[in-house]
Amino acid sequence: MSRYFPLTNEELKEVVKKFPTPFYIYDEKAIRQNMREFTKAFSIFPIFREHFAVKACPNPYIMKILASEGCGADCSSIAELMLSDLSGIKGEKVIFTSNETPASEYQYAYEKGNIINLDDFTHIEYLKNALGGKLPETICFRYNPGPLKKGGNAIIGKPEEAKYGLTREQLLEAYKICKAEGVKHFGLHTMVASNELNPDFFADTAKILFELCVEIKEKCGVRIEFTDLGGGLGIPYKPDQKKVSYEEVAKKIRALYDEIIVPAGLDPLAIYWECGRPITGPYGYLVSTAIHQKHIYREYIALDSCMADLMRPGMYGAYHEITVSGKENAPCDQVYDVVGSLCENCDKFAVQRPLPKIDIGDLVIIHDAGAHGRSMGYNYNGKVRCGEILLREDGSLKEIRRRETLDDLFATLDLGGVETFKA
Repeated sequence: MSRYFPLTNEELKEVVKKFPTPFYIYDEKAIRQNMREFTKAFSIFPIFREHFAVKACPNPYIMKILASEGCGADCSSIAELMLSDLSGIKGEKVIFTSNETPASEYQYAYEKGNIINLDDFTHIEYLKNALGGKLPETICFRYNPGPLKKGGNAIIGKPEEAKYGLTREQLLEAYKICKAEGVKHFGLHTMVASNELNPDFFADTAKILFELCVEIKEKCGVRIEFTDLGGGLGIPYKPDQKKVSYEEVAKKIRALYDEIIVPAGLDPLAIYWECGRPITGPYGYLVSTAIHQKHIYREYIALDSCMADLMRPGMYGAYHEITVSGKENAPCDQVYDVVGSLCENCDKFAVQRPLPKIDIGDLVIIHDAGAHGRSMGYNYNGKVRCGEILLREDGSLKEIRRRETLDDLFATLDLGGVETFKA
């Protein structure tokens, strides 16, 4: 059975007449349905909010859709803070989880009333100086559990090797200092997973944070008002993988909440997530056209998109399902490397992948590209990044980001001055 795509071959051909490939297309109806499923699962907590990880799909149209479904935003740069504000996600619905942050970005977040999540012990004094000698009323800290948290993968690595967060000892001291400085509201955050499919992994993370909340109360006299469990919920990129059950994850964490948080007198404790991948990932697609064939030691199909449009396969060796529009039920009796035009041999969307016979002009769909796809694009080799299209619930199409042009690429160059420049 082929992967789902919301348009038939004939419908997609009509889209391509108006919007030449390559482009990303997002399914609004599916994103909304998925977000409602996520919210329903975690509604078993007294207070819950998903803060969409803006870096996954930083487009204000997508963010406004999620905001209308109750989402906040998780941001890691001033550009993402600005996008959130433009999308109507404001104040404490925005968590600023950055690292090695310039003072000007802290100032912007503070002025907008966003929650600042500090990544290091030394950032307390740095933030205080940036804000003219005072700290915000609300502060959150990012915890790095080090070897206490087992696991990790090629994307996020082992916690003890990560550049992020405070140690337990630093964390306890940090809360004491901030309490003495007059901070009134406190949060606790960690992020130790990426594309994880095991529900027990998230329950284990919640247990670590919940027990730490109790310890902070006992040793620092500080009541943690919200825990941000980070993100990391994976999606089934491969055909043999199973979608994470939001309900199962929520129930496992709720059992720990009742076991640890309630007896400690910390109820209600708000539960936040900062997921990106599971929210939009399965509902975005990179659509390309097959423009070349190559027959040497392997069989190659070349697309009009490249690694500059979707870098995950080349960077991580990540798997993305590929289908050929109109050939969904054809036998996969050919084996191809599916490649792009970048001057890098890792510019491959698939390696030795069984697929139907692909002809020049066929429309090729790369699935599960709705998170960390277009947002990770770049301009190496002078490639211009593709645009984005939203498939609305009523079936209409809206271009939500035009494709770049060479004028965009050259806009930061002093092309007039180069004529008079003497090397």
